[in-house]
Amino acid sequence: MRGAPPRLDRPAVVKAIYLTSWSAATPSRVAKALQLLDRTELNGIVIDLKDYTGNVVFRSGDPAVARMGSEVNRLDLAALVRTFHERGVYVVVRIAAFQDHHLATARPDLAVRDSAGRIWHDRQGLGWVDPASPEVWAYLVAVAKAAAAAGVDELNFDYVRFPSDGDLDGLRYPVFDETAGSRRRTIQQFFEYLTAELRPTGAVLSADLFGQVTVTQHDLGIGQILEDALLYFDYISPMVYPSHYSRGFLDYKNPAAHPYEVVHYSLMTAGEKRARFARLISGFTQDPQAGTPSDPGSAPALARLRPWLQAFDLGAPYPPSAVRAEIQAVYDAGGSSGWYLWSPLNTYDQGALATP
Repeated sequence: MRGAPPRLDRPAVVKAIYLTSWSAATPSRVAKALQLLDRTELNGIVIDLKDYTGNVVFRSGDPAVARMGSEVNRLDLAALVRTFHERGVYVVVRIAAFQDHHLATARPDLAVRDSAGRIWHDRQGLGWVDPASPEVWAYLVAVAKAAAAAGVDELNFDYVRFPSDGDLDGLRYPVFDETAGSRRRTIQQFFEYLTAELRPTGAVLSADLFGQVTVTQHDLGIGQILEDALLYFDYISPMVYPSHYSRGFLDYKNPAAHPYEVVHYSLMTAGEKRARFARLISGFTQDPQAGTPSDPGSAPALARLRPWLQAFDLGAPYPPSAVRAEIQAVYDAGGSSGWYLWSPLNTYDQGALATP
């Protein structure tokens, strides 16, 4: 790997689109993305670096990662980052954490298993690894550190949770013990570990959470609590895709048909939760020894919200007007940190985007 390009200054408002590693490895797709970035308000790109398959799509140079047999030499990451940086584009890499079919297969001792002791698979037929495994945590950090060394601006973690779909009865975990600690606490400890290990890299840290964490008070059975994540990352990216909300949300028979309302309500609620939590930790925390309020200046900074928005047809058609309605909802809810657009096919209509 050649010398890593310097990082860009973080834009005040990041407006990014998502590319799979296959798109990022295809010159014509990269050229098309750059053309869209040049012509519109977009200023960022999110690229899969470790996707749902578990493949790590670049040569990390880390022996611990290489031993897992997960590396696929699909991207020259430093060169790709340089290409985008030369155009002033902010580069985010996405790392799928505990949904990892490769690792579950190659290292069955780390895999989540079903009640019969077989490697468990979700509804997509994909294996998962134990969210409580220190070895898995160290592996994810090694991948992230290699990406940071290649000059990426932001490390984004997805699937930072326990499994949520498929037959969940009687799941067995190599390390996680429900009687010894909660799923919420396990995920919180993972967040804490990531922060401690990756802050020295200088890369921005972000995490993707279910959109429903914005409106619920419990961990959805997967360990995700918005307030927990706020303590450890620079940005939290709730996936507020209207198609993913259940029938009856906000009394809508089909929430997907109401992009503005669903996104606006979710982010307004998340903002209120964030504000309450900020007041709690800055003004109302008590020094247990002295019994007096702590110094507000000592409170940790909280992550800001930068949501994922739906740019694909599911539940309802999503023409440019629907995507633009979501973007407007972000701004109307006070979202000054920006947004990411998700299209699994990596197709984005310029009509949904403002000019520079």
